[in-house]
Amino acid sequence: MNLNHRCNYVNMKNPLYVRYHDEEWGVPEHSDQKLYELLILECFQAGLSWECILNKRENFRSAFDGFDLDKVCAYDETKCAELLNNPGIIRNRRKIQAAIDNSHVFRDIQKEFGSFDAYIWGFTNGKTIVEDYHLRTTSPLSDTVSKNLKKRGMRFVGSITIYSYLQAIGILNAHGEECDLCIHKSQ
Repeated sequence: MNLNHRCNYVNMKNPLYVRYHDEEWGVPEHSDQKLYELLILECFQAGLSWECILNKRENFRSAFDGFDLDKVCAYDETKCAELLNNPGIIRNRRKIQAAIDNSHVFRDIQKEFGSFDAYIWGFTNGKTIVEDYHLRTTSPLSDTVSKNLKKRGMRFVGSITIYSYLQAIGILNAHGEECDLCIHKSQ
C-alpha cells in the first residue's frame, strides 16, 4: 500500500510497524486464529509498547506453536520453563501463565458462542466504531469487554489493553485525521 500520510504514532523507520499500520491495524478481523493471536500478544504488551511486541511477533509465533490454541492449552510446567528461557519473547512468568490460562478461557468462549468472533463482535452488533486514536486510551466499550473477560477468568486484560485490542482487530477504526486511512476526515 502506498500512503503519503500515516497516523503520527507510527515509527516510519520500522518497516514492520509501517506494514502493520497499513495492512492490519483497524481492519475488521473475524478469524478466531488471528483474534486469538492478537489477544495473546496484547496481553504481553501490558506495560510495554506495541512496537516492542510487534518486533518480537515472529518469535512469539514460533515459541507459542503458531498460536495453535489446542497446543497452548496443553502447555505444562516444562513448556513454561522453556518459554521463560526464550530470549526472543517477553519472559515474564505471570504473562506466560496468563497466556496459557487465557487460552482456556478463549476456548470456553468459543464453545459458548460458537466462535470468539461472535463473542467479541457481539459487543457492537458486528459494527465498527469510528473514532480518532487521539481521543482516549479506554472507553465504555473497552471497560465492558475487559470486565466480562476478567469475570470469565482472563488476566492482563485491563481496559487499556482491551481498547488497544479492539483497535487492532478493527472493532474500533481509530486512524487519525492526519492519516490517509482515516475514514472520518470529512465528518
